[in-house]
Formats: sequence, structure tokens, C-alpha cells
Amino acid sequence: MKKNICLILTIIAAVSLTSCNNPNPNPETDLPDWYYTGGELGTTFTTTTNCFRQPTPATSDAGLGTAFAEGDNIAEKDFITTASGRQAGLGPVYVRASCQHCHPNYSHGTDIPAGKYDAFHQGNGTLLVVYNPATNAYVPWLAGMPQLFGVAPFKAPINPDMITVSWNTATDEHGNTFPDGETYELRYPEVSIPKEAIYVYNQGYRDPDGLLESEGYVVALENTIGVYGTGLLDAITDEDIIAQYQKEADDGKLKNGLNPAFWDGGFTTSGYYRNDPQWGPKRFTYALTRGPLLDAAGANAIWNITNVTRSDRTYHYLDLNGTIYAEYASKDKAVQDGFEAYISAITTKDEHPEWFTADMESNIYDFLTSKSLPAEMSDEDYTAVMVWHRGLAVPAARNVTDEKVQRGKELFSQLGCDYCHRPTWTTGADNLRDPNQFFMSQSDMPRYQNQKIWPYTDMVQHKLYMENDIRTGWCRTTPLWGRGLHKKATGDASEARLHDTRARNVIEAIMWHGYSNQSDAYYPTQQFYKLPKEDRDAIVEFINAI
Repeated sequence: MKKNICLILTIIAAVSLTSCNNPNPNPETDLPDWYYTGGELGTTFTTTTNCFRQPTPATSDAGLGTAFAEGDNIAEKDFITTASGRQAGLGPVYVRASCQHCHPNYSHGTDIPAGKYDAFHQGNGTLLVVYNPATNAYVPWLAGMPQLFGVAPFKAPINPDMITVSWNTATDEHGNTFPDGETYELRYPEVSIPKEAIYVYNQGYRDPDGLLESEGYVVALENTIGVYGTGLLDAITDEDIIAQYQKEADDGKLKNGLNPAFWDGGFTTSGYYRNDPQWGPKRFTYALTRGPLLDAAGANAIWNITNVTRSDRTYHYLDLNGTIYAEYASKDKAVQDGFEAYISAITTKDEHPEWFTADMESNIYDFLTSKSLPAEMSDEDYTAVMVWHRGLAVPAARNVTDEKVQRGKELFSQLGCDYCHRPTWTTGADNLRDPNQFFMSQSDMPRYQNQKIWPYTDMVQHKLYMENDIRTGWCRTTPLWGRGLHKKATGDASEARLHDTRARNVIEAIMWHGYSNQSDAYYPTQQFYKLPKEDRDAIVEFINAI
């Protein structure tokens, strides 16, 4: 039976590759090179609702079609709380139950309405960020991506029913009105999490600086980005990224310069954001905390979003401190009463006698803080997930021969939008690197050697100074490729652009770039503002086409 299933998956993958990745879909049309967003090895020509789910030609070329299909199957289904089964092991606390919850149809997360923060809603990929405004550091009593659910007998670190989101309006220096009278709206979210929603606070924890008791912490939203095309970004050479930093440091065009956490005349090699010379510059997440891809956001999320352990992550993701949740959960009478049944379903006394002693508080604490938990995800399944992650194609650009789109492309460059949203890169040899040394062979993953790609990002952080801005104010330039297909892929009513979905369309996203005269993008935004409506619309058409 298993062989038959594998055969079916292989056929499906092969059909997808041949029908969706025809390298010359219309030989009678002379298409520009920017049509092939992911190059010859990374582009799909599917523009249906499944446009972000397609494997790259490189995946098929490497004989990884079956692994890709298996990884896709894991990514789209919920992990479960039972101790057995392919996707067992969810918890004891977790953020979401599947990749699809945050990445609907593998796009970025959908817009969220005002009111209750509905973490159960599939598509709500807007995650919480709780930090100290004085230091910009995450609070120690929650995880960097705070969990919202608990598996009985454990309790959720935050009660999601007590989280509320409100949308506020902002008015820029132009009164949100173009010179020709067309208006636009600017909005931004505010999130409320009262201290009574925090589990450890209710259990008696009081943090040393009093931030929790005084509710002096800040809560922000950060939306997920699409997972497609990340393998191609990983294939850009370190040398080219370093050269981009050097260029931006030298030309003086950025009002705010470069983030000193990354660049101080060269790449910094100390501190939290250090760039390890062996693994190169950071590439992924808004804060550029991750890279290369095999140790980046996806490799991390399949573990810490679900808390499903694997052979290289035999411990739980609980809080920044590492022990606060464990300490207070271990003293919770309700947790103590249910722990024996919980742990007996996971392991036996012979395997882990330290969790079966007469001291229930120690049993719970030792389990939650253990570094040698049983692996719940097999190595084969983790490999399949990463093949899928690195093997997702980028949809080809649309309407590239349309005169309006071509005019928008010209204006995009003339206004200087392409300074940060750098249109194209050429990948290098794409030699796989994994700091965890889990993937050691170059044949483990799809690879994208010497491809001209069009992601529209400089892979660098900038400051926009938006109202209620992202934590630290520094944000990596988000790739624009494929984002115009978000509504089609997800059914979202909004385009859900920018880091917290505040922009519902391209116009709002652009005008937020120039909301403050301190923004690195203030000048090109003001030039956009002065354009006639026909030219503004052309730029919008272009951005939605790429």
C-alpha cells in the first residue's frame, strides 16, 4: 500500500513539473528575461490558486519529486497531540498546528479583522511579538514567537481569547490625498494583551524589572511571508550580498545608513546578529536572524511553531529564559494531576525514569527543560519537509508584454524604487550549507546554480519610520515576486502587504513608505505622489504583475 502511495505521489509531482513548468510556454511570444522570475530552474508558469505550491524544475532534475510531494503533504496537514502517527507530537505548548495555518496555500498570512485575535483561523499568519520598549529585547517570560495553545494538562502561555486587535487610522503630510483628488487610507494595528492573559503571571511569577506587572511591554504583529522561492534566495552568493551592503554603505543614499548590528564598516561578527564567516550573511526573517536556509525560518518553524521534536532538536521551545514556564507549570496542581497520564503516553519509566519519580514537581520541570526528549519527527520526514521548502517555485511574472505594465516597470526604476527592491540577482554555485550538519550531501536538496532571478529585494534592512513600527524599526526589504497573486491563492479580501498586513493594496503600501520624512524611502514615495493617476496605476500594475 505504501509503495502504491509513493508511486501516485511521484506521478503527481511529475505531472505538475511537466504541465506547470514548461520552460517555453508560448514560443511565439518574445518574452523578456524578467518574466522568468526564478530563472530556468526555479520558475513555475502556474497562476491558479495553487501557484505557490509548485515544485521547481530543479526539484525534478535532482530526482526529488517524491520527497517534495511527501514534504508538501506534511506541510499542509495539522500536527496532532497524540503520541503516535506521522504527525504526532504537537505541544506541550505551541503557536500553530500546521504550516498552512500561517502560510495559506504557501502565501503570506492573510489580513486580520479588528476584534478578537483569532489564532485558530487558518490563514492568520500574523504572529505576536512581545518586547521591552526600552531595549527592544523580547520579554524573558514568553518565547520570541509566543505560544497560544497548550496540550492538556499544560496551559497556554497566553490566553488567546483575551487578545484583541484594533485598527487605527493615520494621516500623512498630504492629508491622504493625491494632487488630483484621489484619496487613500492609512491604517495600523494595535494589539492588547492584558497581564491577566499571561499564564505565569496568574501562577505568581513577577519579573524583576516589573514590566509584566505594570503592563509596560509592547505587543506588535509580524506577518509571515510566502515560503516560495526561498531556495533561490539561499543560492545568492555571500560575496554578492556583502557587495550590496558595501555599495549601500558607500553611496550615502540611505538616510539611516545601515543597521550597525550588521555593518560597522564590514560585517559585524559579534553580538546576537553576528554574521558567522563560515555561514555567511543573514538572509531570512524581517530581523535577519536566520540563514542559511537549512538553518533558517522554515527549519526552525517546523520545530518551534509546533514544538514537535526531531533528532537535532530534542528539546522544547518554551520561553526566552528557558525555565520560567517550566517552573510555574511544574507547581500548577492541575498540571500535576494530569502529568502522569500525559507522560505515560509519550514514553516509559524504563526509558526516562527521571520523569516518573515520586516528586511530581520535579518530574514536570525535568521533562519541560530536558535536552534529550524523544524525537517525534523522523529524519526522513524532516528531510522531505526541507526538500519541499527549498523546492517551491516562484510564479512567472504576468502580463509582461502589456504596455501599462512595461510603463510601470520604467517608472519603478526612474523613481528609485529599485534601489531597495533590487530587481535581479544571479545565483552562484549554490553549495549547500547547514550549520547543524544534518544535511551533508549536495544531492540532499534542489539546487539553483547560476540562475538570473528577479526577487526585487536587496537583502538588506532599512527604516521606514511607520506609525507603531516593527520592533527595532529595522526591516529586511521583502521580496516582491509573486505577491500580486496572494488574493487569488488565498481568497483574502486584502492584499495584506507590509510586515503587519496594514496595507490592503499597493497604494497604501507605497504611501506608508513615505509617511515619515525620516524614512529611507521618503524621496521616491514623494515622487510617486506627484505622478498623474495614469502613471501611479501603471506602477501598481507592474508591482502586481511581478
